[in-house]
Amino acid sequence: MNLETVVSGPDAKKSNANQKSQNRVVAFVVTITAISAGLFHLYTGAFGSFSTMTQRSIHLIFMCALAFLCYPLLSGRARKYSWLADVPAVVLAAIPSLYILLTWQSRMYQAGLATQLETVLGVILLIAVLEATRRTVGMGMVLVALGFVLYALLGGSIPGMFGHRGYSLRRLISHLYLTAEGIYGGPIGISSTFIILFTLFGAFLGVLGAGDFFMKLAVTLTGRSKGGPAKAAIISSGLLGTVSGSAIGIIATSGTFTIPIMERVGYQPHVAAAIVALAATGGMLMPPIMGAAAFLMADTLGIHYAQVALAAAIPAILFYYSLFCMVHLEAEKTGIGAVAKEELPHTRSVLGAGWHFLLPLLLLIGLLAVGWSEMKSVFWCTLAFIAVAAVRPSTRPTIAKLANAVKAGVLSSVPVATACATAGIISGVVGLTGLGTKFSGLLIAFSGGNKIALLGLTAISGLVLGMGLPATAVYVVLASLNGPALVSAGFSPIAAHLFLFYFGIISAVTPPVALSAYAASGLAGSNASKTGWTAFLYGLAGYIVPFMFVYSPALAAQGSMGEVLVAAVPAFLGVYLLAVGIEGYWKRQIPILERGILVVAALLLIKPGLATDLVGLGIAVGVWLYERRVVQRQAHRQAINT
Repeated sequence: MNLETVVSGPDAKKSNANQKSQNRVVAFVVTITAISAGLFHLYTGAFGSFSTMTQRSIHLIFMCALAFLCYPLLSGRARKYSWLADVPAVVLAAIPSLYILLTWQSRMYQAGLATQLETVLGVILLIAVLEATRRTVGMGMVLVALGFVLYALLGGSIPGMFGHRGYSLRRLISHLYLTAEGIYGGPIGISSTFIILFTLFGAFLGVLGAGDFFMKLAVTLTGRSKGGPAKAAIISSGLLGTVSGSAIGIIATSGTFTIPIMERVGYQPHVAAAIVALAATGGMLMPPIMGAAAFLMADTLGIHYAQVALAAAIPAILFYYSLFCMVHLEAEKTGIGAVAKEELPHTRSVLGAGWHFLLPLLLLIGLLAVGWSEMKSVFWCTLAFIAVAAVRPSTRPTIAKLANAVKAGVLSSVPVATACATAGIISGVVGLTGLGTKFSGLLIAFSGGNKIALLGLTAISGLVLGMGLPATAVYVVLASLNGPALVSAGFSPIAAHLFLFYFGIISAVTPPVALSAYAASGLAGSNASKTGWTAFLYGLAGYIVPFMFVYSPALAAQGSMGEVLVAAVPAFLGVYLLAVGIEGYWKRQIPILERGILVVAALLLIKPGLATDLVGLGIAVGVWLYERRVVQRQAHRQAINT
């Protein structure tokens, strides 16, 4: 008999048994709900989505139910009673969407505002969506959404240009609940079609062994070089980023393996954590999947997702190349070596066991490139991956594995879906009140017509919003409020929105609230603040490159092949020089003055333009010749002394 039974008696034992029974029931319901949701969305991927309100309302019913069941209201010892609140919440959240599902066809022919019943249902759904978002994403996004709701209701009392005539609760609910411009708007539409299918695709790859293959491939490719584990973390995160839009998920997958190895070869814990955090964050920038906000961008701009992925390719590669240069120079400067030979897997055996995992990714890129729809492309690539995985006994899917993949994919999409529903509230209020036009006008006026100032204000607002909001929400807010200002200032729409997308994502490693860095520091056992500032320093190129491609869309693949190459080649050299300037090492420790000069040369090279490229190249060559001469003199003196 255990100590707990002796002390607490039979009543406690009976209570524990009841709690375990309740947990099993909840787990069973979650599994059935998640698999049902996954099968529904796979069906729509195969045969096409249902009508707008049908697809979105069914999706929201599933996602809210899973949010309330998987993220219980109560925690700790009180969790066993949480179902008393969570189950009614599931029912209440489902009723408004079921009403829309059953009545939207007849409702679309009726003019006028919401009835009293519809107003009540709309308020219930609004509260349910905000509560689901609070549980899955956090309070920050809820507070922002509530601020927008209050703005819509109380705008008549606001003086000046931001005031409006004010909207009653009935009018607001009519817009947010009964139309496809609010909760059932574009963001949840993207979640119910593209995002969940891509998430399912990534889950199938993960459950059937692709994540493990990517990790081993990265280690075997880089392990023999200086700083090999850090480079492995970068490559594996980039590969995982092609199939996952979650920075935290990539940190959990890659960091648990690469951080201990980095520490063993000499990287300090906060440096190892910062590298993993940056590499994982960059995964949301890496085509073909990227983050959920990329699908919203394609929908907002009215373009094919493949165009967004193509535009993001060069900036994403520049981001990873910059980080790669940083860790290489850090390894050279501190004398960090390679992974021990006995820890390295053999390249041939790794490729032999998992090369087939690359085929679905190549197929996905090919199908998107030739113009297939996103839903059709990812559905057939998922089937292709299952077929390819069945070739080898070690990766052959079973019913249990397939069910786990569907469940994992759906559950990982729940926070995205609730965030998208709340983003619909925000964008709905912006559209109803005309706030976007007003804010854009204020931004242009405040910047005095200066484009650099306008971009700077937009970047700062993105970083500030990112302290409490996920990247998807940051992009929705910035696209609604700042996007029109950037486009009206003359910037290319796709480059301008990619700029907004970048700062929504890079905020995850920007102090003082650097969520990705904090997650990685937990794995490394390092100081969270120190990890955040190290990630900021190592990822400095990520803050500079967006300013460059928004000024020269060629870096965002907008132009001919020649124009893209002319812009990209100097940019890669500039990113390397930027890493040298930050690290302060180039065959030797270089003085602060030379570091500053190299940073200037880097900025000139990253900025597209023949004149700036030539000046930057000239400065870089001059510093290189000087450093070469200094190194030769030092070597000559050492030879004489010995």
